[in-house]
Amino acid sequence: MVQLLYYSILVILIVNFIFDRWLDYLNTTQWSLGLPNELIGIYDLEKYKQSIEYEKAKNRLALISESVGFFTILFAFAIGFFGWLDGFVRLMVNNPIHITLIYFFILLISSELLSLPFKWINTFRIESKFGFNKSTQRLFFLDQLKGLIVAILVGGGILYTIIWLYLFTANLFWLLALTVIAGFSLFMLLFYSTLIVPLFNKQTPLPEGELKTAINDFSQKAGFLVDNIFVMDGSKRSTKANAYFTGLGSKKRIVLFDTLIADLTTQEIVAVLAHEIGHYKKHHIYSSLLFSFISTALMLYLFSLVSSNVLFAQVLGSNVPGFHLSIISFGILYTPLSILIGIFTNYNSRLNEYEADQYAKDTYNAELLAMALKKLSVNNLSNLTPHRIYVFFHYSHPTLLQRLHKIC
Repeated sequence: MVQLLYYSILVILIVNFIFDRWLDYLNTTQWSLGLPNELIGIYDLEKYKQSIEYEKAKNRLALISESVGFFTILFAFAIGFFGWLDGFVRLMVNNPIHITLIYFFILLISSELLSLPFKWINTFRIESKFGFNKSTQRLFFLDQLKGLIVAILVGGGILYTIIWLYLFTANLFWLLALTVIAGFSLFMLLFYSTLIVPLFNKQTPLPEGELKTAINDFSQKAGFLVDNIFVMDGSKRSTKANAYFTGLGSKKRIVLFDTLIADLTTQEIVAVLAHEIGHYKKHHIYSSLLFSFISTALMLYLFSLVSSNVLFAQVLGSNVPGFHLSIISFGILYTPLSILIGIFTNYNSRLNEYEADQYAKDTYNAELLAMALKKLSVNNLSNLTPHRIYVFFHYSHPTLLQRLHKIC
């Protein structure tokens, strides 16, 4: 049985890697030196060629980084590294909670060190070459350190709670763990922008003026009153523009990147915000949360059925059952179901985007929304002709051309 489980994990790892590379290859077949007819009026020829070079550069780096990660995991699995690490940690501590925390701390640090060179290359080679990067070396490494500390403190706290529940609540583990995760998700939705974002970016209230007046006028018309409109200094890291809506009830907050304000006209920014308000009006936030809780509940329930099985430790090279070893084995075996859930999630998300676009079209202005989307796509050198199969598996948003077809 151990051998069957061992080969099942190997097959899942290998098939998943090959499948992802095949999807990447499909995308490359869409690239052409000539400007496709459907992009005339959006890209000019030189800008389009630049977008292709940008995609090629990102694709090459992704291929290398993901291959390194894949073969590292495959090698670690083949030599029994995960089981060896379990034995090493047990020599230091014997408390099961401490064992799991230290075990995942070591894996987290190892993963960060492995991915750090590729993050650096992406930021200071690719993003800089195409005029996007504004980050300094100091800011880059400070961001990595802050992100790691947040992951350790927040992730460690949640993991500690879940392990405790696993050890002391028996059959109720999955339900109580779901309650903890759901509670944390709601907390972050309400307070992420006020607690986590300030660690990395400065947010300042949008000053009085034409833009704030236009936003408030539309918000009142839409019946979506919000006093918390902030500008974030996204330009300290990148020229790419964005905006997002976060929070619920009185904690609603609209955040505009300063780059968005620089790239778009006042009316175009309001059109983008009309789209974001559309998500709220159509209850997409609540439906997405509900589905997330259901899928998490399914995962936790299935994990609770097999978590104490010694086979999940033995397949990793250990004879001592452990929560951390079960997570690793189960996580890999869960991959096919996770992919199916991801397909549904992305499909539903794309439908939500169409609905939010339609809301902006009906309540504000279709032409202004279309122009804003075009500007953002061109300025970010977005791939406007991804392969439809790649879109089906990976895109949470419709392509620009699909959105324009619906809007116009």
